[in-house]
Amino acid sequence: MKLFTNFILILVTLFSCEQNKNTETPTAPLNPMIGTWELISGTTIQGKDTTVTDYTKNKKFLKIINGSHFAFVGHDLTKGKDTLAFYTSGAGTYTLTDSLYTEHLQFCSDRAWEGNDFPFTILIKDDTLTQTGIEKVEKIGVNRLNIERYAKLK
Repeated sequence: MKLFTNFILILVTLFSCEQNKNTETPTAPLNPMIGTWELISGTTIQGKDTTVTDYTKNKKFLKIINGSHFAFVGHDLTKGKDTLAFYTSGAGTYTLTDSLYTEHLQFCSDRAWEGNDFPFTILIKDDTLTQTGIEKVEKIGVNRLNIERYAKLK
């Protein structure tokens, strides 16, 4: 009888021990684009015209990207009081497949740009994001190559 009681106690002890189960769900690698980015420079090429803009002088432009949406805002640093005055903003959803980042612009301070998709090839090296792609908005005659270089803010 004592043997039977010991056997039952051993069984109860074994079954009452919590099994070490890994209940953590594996996480997907983080999207390296998520964060706040400051535009350093922008180059647009349309036809024979090339425009290079240094966004570190007299202007500030930020792009904020989360898991499904992006938003951008830019303005001059002279508070709109001279010929450098500008303001722009926009937002929408995006898709990211490998290095193909496509913005689906839903809101924009220049309404002619709304409702368009803009595909870019992205390259992220350290804290620098470079996006290169064609911006095409037929109704306003825009068809240009756009190259933007951003620095990730901490």
